[in-house]
Amino acid sequence: MPSAASLEVVEAEVCYGALRVLDRISLMVEGGAFVALLGASGCGKTTLLRAICGFLPLTAGRIAVAGRDITRQPPDKRGMAMVFQSYALWPHMTVAQNIGYGLRLRGIDRATVAKKIDAMLAMLRLDGLAGRKVTELSGGQRQRVALGRALVISPQILLLDEPLSNLDARIREDVRHEIRTLQRELGITTVHVTHDREEAMVMADRIVILDRGRIVQLGTPEEIYNRPNSPFVADFMGASNVVKLAVRSTGDGITIEAGPHNGALALADGRFAPLARALAVRAHFRGEAARLHVGEAAHDDELVLRGRIAQASYPGGVWRYSVRVGDEHFLVDDARRLEVGVPVGIGLPADALHLYETEP
Repeated sequence: MPSAASLEVVEAEVCYGALRVLDRISLMVEGGAFVALLGASGCGKTTLLRAICGFLPLTAGRIAVAGRDITRQPPDKRGMAMVFQSYALWPHMTVAQNIGYGLRLRGIDRATVAKKIDAMLAMLRLDGLAGRKVTELSGGQRQRVALGRALVISPQILLLDEPLSNLDARIREDVRHEIRTLQRELGITTVHVTHDREEAMVMADRIVILDRGRIVQLGTPEEIYNRPNSPFVADFMGASNVVKLAVRSTGDGITIEAGPHNGALALADGRFAPLARALAVRAHFRGEAARLHVGEAAHDDELVLRGRIAQASYPGGVWRYSVRVGDEHFLVDDARRLEVGVPVGIGLPADALHLYETEP
């Protein structure tokens, strides 16, 4: 495999008539990195991937691989390979024929093609399946064949267009770890499009979140998860419980003021300093980060929302409760089996809160 190449996207725009689908996107992917493009349907992530590989022309901007401008290059001259959501395998061909298809198009001699196919079959744990038609394979095996066809041509950049979405949950989890392990072993620069945040979290070095054709946050999985920079990102990354709170500035931070359904809490952490002038905040939190208090005192370092259990379900491992607080409902996980109607306090430590200024 060639040494890992960097990928650079500079001020990229793609327009469909008057509709701007990509809006001046700039992105730098270091050689050997695994980057996930994450977002809801219609955010522009697949458009960006297709622009990178040359399937869509840029209206403005440029794209470079290892410092070489490829903006006007056709797809087959960009040094890239793509694995598609649909696999895009030839149903009338065998596993070996599908994997070697790109090599034959490049005029590689038969002996070299056979050697590379054998090496790829061994790498992808497809030994013994070379002569089998792809229609006779499982979904996971087909995905490995599609990946082998992409890797066998030794691309500089590997592009993955939601390649796991057609697999069932158990197989998908196995294949995502296989792809990540293989990418690390090969050191190949990879860009992966997905709408599944867990998939992005476990596979990528860095996550790029897009919304309406723009990058709204870029960072490591830990940064994106623990420090979402906006209510949109917080909600998308699972902090979808939202409560509006009154605040006031204090000498070294802010204090959440007591309300009809919540207690007060002083927040001296420096990350809350930008809210010093706020009068009200929008607080996001994840259900698994909260603590349910039933008949016991809450901790001094918690914001407590007072309510009652309105509904209970068991998704596995924990109980999931819908807790009614005033006119709002919040989802909270707890290991205990509690009855509907029980009064509870939702305890939220400072590190569970993602706060954003809002109108009073």
